[in-house]
Amino acid sequence: MTKTGSIRLLHFADAHIDMANYGRHDPASGLPLRVLDFLKSLDTIIDSAIDERVDLVIFAGDAYKDRSPAPTFQREWGRRLMRLSQAKIPTLLLIGNHDLSPAIGRAHAVQEFHTLQVPFVRVLQQPELLGPSKLWDMPVQVMALPWISRSALMASLVPLGGSSLDVPSEWESRVADVVNAMLDEADPSLPLVLTAHASVEGATYGSERAVMLGRDLVLPASLVKSPKFDYVALGHIHKPQDLNAGAHPPVVYPGSIERVDFGEADDQKFFVIAEVGRGASKVSWRPLTGIRPFVDRHVVIDSDVEVTNQIQAALPAPEALAGAIVRMSVEYPRELDPLIDEPALREYAAKAFEFHLVKRPHIERRARLAPDQVIGSLGAMELLEVYWRSSNASVDDELRELARQLLSGDMPPSSHET
Repeated sequence: MTKTGSIRLLHFADAHIDMANYGRHDPASGLPLRVLDFLKSLDTIIDSAIDERVDLVIFAGDAYKDRSPAPTFQREWGRRLMRLSQAKIPTLLLIGNHDLSPAIGRAHAVQEFHTLQVPFVRVLQQPELLGPSKLWDMPVQVMALPWISRSALMASLVPLGGSSLDVPSEWESRVADVVNAMLDEADPSLPLVLTAHASVEGATYGSERAVMLGRDLVLPASLVKSPKFDYVALGHIHKPQDLNAGAHPPVVYPGSIERVDFGEADDQKFFVIAEVGRGASKVSWRPLTGIRPFVDRHVVIDSDVEVTNQIQAALPAPEALAGAIVRMSVEYPRELDPLIDEPALREYAAKAFEFHLVKRPHIERRARLAPDQVIGSLGAMELLEVYWRSSNASVDDELRELARQLLSGDMPPSSHET
């Protein structure tokens, strides 16, 4: 312990170590090179926990991207967590939405740590308040709020034959009731940490919108900023941020441990070491170095002069692309397509880890009337026929009749109407 009544904890989240969405495999290990990027960051975090002899490690959810990770990825995660266990560093694993199967009764992605009762590792898979007796006799309390899906919340809180919780505010208020009930049970003399895998009102989202599974439960900001907490260790949102910066308690999303996609191209990556005491906590943001760069560029071409050179000019120098995942998006009139020298562009970006050329030609379609036709003289169905012809659309008699009924208001009553 750092001093009487305080603990030093390491907080990280959203490891997603199986994000193998770019690149090749490493011939030595057989692992995707992108997976090795994530494991490198995870190794840095584990090394720091051991070297600095923190009192507690909190992982705030989402070990993987896939709810059913391949055994190889489970092996790599397990190897690193076992290092913490062998170093006798108490570790809490919170269940996130990517760890949890949507089917009731199925094992979650880190189930083995709970099943095998791994020493110094505890899995937080349900809302609960843990006191010192459940935290290896440390002078601290931890309130756990793992990912809660709407369906699971309804199943556990709505009585048989009762009304459903269709309005988000209703089921979010139920969760607030659970948190407040645990707050009432907490010992006010001991530091209290909340760890939750959830969205919080007012948080800034990153690219996890593309990878998140299921509908979000949004916690009220006022709930997590309660002065009864001394540190709030969050997971689920990939953009690092303190939602209560300069005030108590710190409400921290450390962010993902590696860049997941181009939505995180400009984000630095961190884990957090915090000294947590009753009524006062200090947060140290630890940058993760060696994060693979993402380069995202966009150019609009409207001239046929040296088209390939125009695209190259929108990219950094070849040396700056070394080891990077690169996306070059090009908008241009379709007739310029033959002027784009793709092999030359790929040679220019040869030092990149991966190069994506996204071609977006403009396709201009105009509906043209016959010389003897005036647009004002045509009815809605006739104009629709002109549009179909100009778009080269394949329209059968059934679709044409449906369109006629819609435009004329002759649709028959729906079979679902009463």
